[in-house]
Amino acid sequence: MSQPAFAGVDWGTTRFRAWLLAADGEVLAERRADDGLLATERDRFGDVLEGHLAAMGADAALPVLACGMVGSRQGWVEVPYVDVPAKLTDVAAKAVRVPGTKRDIRIMPGMAQRDPSQPDVMRGEETQLAGVAGLHGGDTLVCMPGTHCKWVELRDGSVSRFTTWLTGELYSLLAARSILRHSIGTAGATVEAGDSMFAKWLDDGLAHPGDATSRLFRIRASTLLFDLKPAEAAAALSGLLIGSEVASAKAHFDAAGRTVTLVVSGKIGALYVEALQRAGLKATLIDAERTVRLGLMEAARTVFGTAGGGAKS
Repeated sequence: MSQPAFAGVDWGTTRFRAWLLAADGEVLAERRADDGLLATERDRFGDVLEGHLAAMGADAALPVLACGMVGSRQGWVEVPYVDVPAKLTDVAAKAVRVPGTKRDIRIMPGMAQRDPSQPDVMRGEETQLAGVAGLHGGDTLVCMPGTHCKWVELRDGSVSRFTTWLTGELYSLLAARSILRHSIGTAGATVEAGDSMFAKWLDDGLAHPGDATSRLFRIRASTLLFDLKPAEAAAALSGLLIGSEVASAKAHFDAAGRTVTLVVSGKIGALYVEALQRAGLKATLIDAERTVRLGLMEAARTVFGTAGGGAKS
């Protein structure tokens, strides 16, 4: 029976995920919980982690490698950013050990783009990118949808530049807190790829990437004047925002004719595939959770000297 080489942890703002990983990447045990940053007091990170490790049967000497917001200023230990451009292997080498713990617990750094004209930061995505590089080599344009969608240029195993779009957060805020809440109601989670209303507003966003704010109120007006239904309004808002993002990113990264590596889980992946295709781009999908595990395996080679590969993750 395989033995765990280390525990990999993805500790985000709202969610906690952990895996016991063998040296060849096999997942031996896992835990998922709502013990994210917002739900964990600063002096309780160690207790929360040890509780999950004990539930998985982890030995007291098993090392831990964590990524995500646990390394932020509000997290367990603030881990300094690594500036881009930077090789992903160099990022892993700067993982920081949590002081005052018997167990060897390391936290991955995030990455920073310190260009004053386009400053940006990421935490957690750098580990997924290490997984992407391990699967598809080091040269690709990566799109990582989410609350804050990251587009990243990978060149020769290095992050050369990246940009964040607040597409997911804007959708949530506009649907729940703006005038559009009267149009969308409780239909915010019903958008499906292939929806004709999504496609209509997606094309509008693709055609007018810099004009989304002046077009948002048209969703409300369509409700009042043309009886736009809540599910249609939700599809319209999603299409407009995603279309605007994809068109903007296509221009920013000069991506015409390129294949985009789409790192995503869940239904939103199909929405982005449709958006990329309608923008004239090709998409290669990789499961976001798998890339986290693969990235943790890649990083563990540097941090702990863990042998083997991540093919089974």
